[in-house]
Amino acid sequence: MLRVNDKELVSISVFGEIASPVSDPSPYTVSADGRPVVLPGVGGITYNVKVGDTAVHWEADHVEPGVSLKNTNKEANAALNLFACVGNRAWVSSGDAKGSEGFVTGKHGGVEHVLVDFDDATLEKLTIGDKIMIKGEGVGLKLLDYPEVKIMNLTPGLLDVIPVKVEKGTLLIPVTHKVPAGIMGSGLGSHHSYRGDYDIQLFDESTVKEYNLEMLRLGDLVAIIDADHSFGRIYRKGAVTVGVVVHTNSVTAGHGPGVTTLFTSSKGRIRPVMDDSANIGKYMNLGRFRLQKGRRK
Repeated sequence: MLRVNDKELVSISVFGEIASPVSDPSPYTVSADGRPVVLPGVGGITYNVKVGDTAVHWEADHVEPGVSLKNTNKEANAALNLFACVGNRAWVSSGDAKGSEGFVTGKHGGVEHVLVDFDDATLEKLTIGDKIMIKGEGVGLKLLDYPEVKIMNLTPGLLDVIPVKVEKGTLLIPVTHKVPAGIMGSGLGSHHSYRGDYDIQLFDESTVKEYNLEMLRLGDLVAIIDADHSFGRIYRKGAVTVGVVVHTNSVTAGHGPGVTTLFTSSKGRIRPVMDDSANIGKYMNLGRFRLQKGRRK
C-alpha cells in the first residue's frame, strides 16, 4: 500500500461541453512522406474507438476515444484541463443521457480537450453540446514515502488499482511498452506536464519494430525512458516517466499516439515492469474491457 496525501486533496467541480469536430477550409493534411490525405480528427463523440483498442491502425489522425470535452470560456477550459485527472468520475448534466456516468481517460494538448469514456448506451443518447460535469480530484497528489517520484494527472482511485510495487525505494510500475525519449515529438517545450500530452512518433520503422510500437493501445501505460516531466517535458538520462496513451496515431510530422503523464522521476526511481495487460481500461472496467466480468471499477 502506497501512502499518499489523499485526505488533503481538494475535490472540485469542473465542466465542459461535448466539442464538435472541426475542419480547416481545406480537408487535406500533408503526411510526413508528402501525401495529401483526408482523415477524421479530434472532437465529437467517437462511437467505435475506445480505450483498449489499437492506437495505431485507424484511418484517422489524432482521433480521441469516447467523448471530447471543451469549455467555451478560455480560462474555464484551462481549469478543466488542469483539475480533471485520469480516473475522475464524470456525469452528464443535460440532454437525453442526463445522469449517466463515465470516467476521464486522458487530456489532449493543442486542442485542449478532456476525454471521457461512457458505455455504448450512453454514447447513443449524447449530442454535441451536452454538458458534462467532472469531480476533479488528484492535483497535489503526493507519495509520502517516495518524494523522488512525482505524480500528476492521476486520481487516487486509479492509483489504488494500478499494481505498483516497491523495491529498495524504487517504484515498479507495470507498462505495456518502453519508449525511447528520442522519438517523442509534439508537446515538447511546455513548462509543465499538468495539461495535455505529447506524442510518440512512429515514422522510423526500425524503432517501431524494436519497441513493438505497432501494438500500442489506447489506455496503455507506457514508460518513456530518459524523459523527465518534473517541470515540463525534457530529455534527461536516467529519468523515467510513465503515462497513458490517450489518442490515436497521426500522419503529421512530429506527431503520433499521445501520452498524458502520470508518474515521473528525474532520479530514475521508477522501474518499468513489462505487462501486456497494463491498461487503464482493465484497471477501471472501461472501453473494450467494460463487459469483462470481475474487473474492479
